[in-house]
Amino acid sequence: MTDLAETRPVGVRDGEPSTASAEPLETVPASAAGPVTPAPGPAAEPAAPAPAPPVRSRAVRLLRLVAYVALPGELVLFVVLLGGVRIPRAVFAVFEVVLLALLLAEGLTYLRLRRRGLSRRAAVAELVPESVLRIMGHELRIMASLVRWVARRPVDVAGADAVFPHARDQAALMYGFAFVCLVESAGMSYLLADWPVVHGVVLVLDVYTVLFVLGLQAAAVTRPHTLTGDVLRLRQAAHVDVSVPLDRIASVRHELLFTHDKKAEGELNLAVGSQTSVTVELTEPVDAPRFFGAPRPVRLIRCHADDARALYRALDEAVTRVRTAPSPSPGPPPRA
Repeated sequence: MTDLAETRPVGVRDGEPSTASAEPLETVPASAAGPVTPAPGPAAEPAAPAPAPPVRSRAVRLLRLVAYVALPGELVLFVVLLGGVRIPRAVFAVFEVVLLALLLAEGLTYLRLRRRGLSRRAAVAELVPESVLRIMGHELRIMASLVRWVARRPVDVAGADAVFPHARDQAALMYGFAFVCLVESAGMSYLLADWPVVHGVVLVLDVYTVLFVLGLQAAAVTRPHTLTGDVLRLRQAAHVDVSVPLDRIASVRHELLFTHDKKAEGELNLAVGSQTSVTVELTEPVDAPRFFGAPRPVRLIRCHADDARALYRALDEAVTRVRTAPSPSPGPPPRA
């Protein structure tokens, strides 16, 4: 459902007639133009081949395989112990020795990769799967957002020409969800009072859940949309961060939508409170990676802002300025 829409061609100011022509340009067939002779000059050098990605050694692959088996095994052992099942000491000792050996081997391999010239990030990426790194990075950004929220320190807004918050319309929902989690934590604490170990574990999980919900809201508050120079930066919580060059924007519309097709190809819907209010169409796709890093080219982006009209006006003026900027001077003509 569209409640309101404001659209006009990019680069045309109010009251100015459009100078675009619908007549096609004349083209000359290649056969009529005759053969094309290359201009004399030095022969082009062949492009250098792209460097091949590093091949993981057999030791790194073996460590990953052991980690895939040992870590889930440790989790199962922990759950069984919480359930009150007695485990032979020999089995428990074997699991602990395997875990310690795995940690030691991971540390030694990390040092070896560092000596080979890899950076810290690259060395860790060799040992830990990318999906695990992305999940851990997202969790850390969520928790760091709580600190930034309390300290009133938004992320990457210094030097921005305009800042557009977008977390207001979801605040009531997030605070209500956090309150429900608090009530559930109190109820579980009362029900599990006779099982101290289980009570402690569930209490830790419940507290983390409450912090995570508040962290989602904090991430939205501390990561507003920004307009800096010739780039529009659109963000959502701690998992979406897309930079859109203004010269790729074909049109901007102010329209309020409450329904979105989540499976549509080439579209990115950054809904807040199930609504978007600004639609941006692009002439060329930009990459908006998915949560686990898979590429996602998009040509249509819908987003929301607390003051959607201000975002629309600022973006329309910025795109007009970029499109109507004077071309650089070609310089003096060459002498005869």
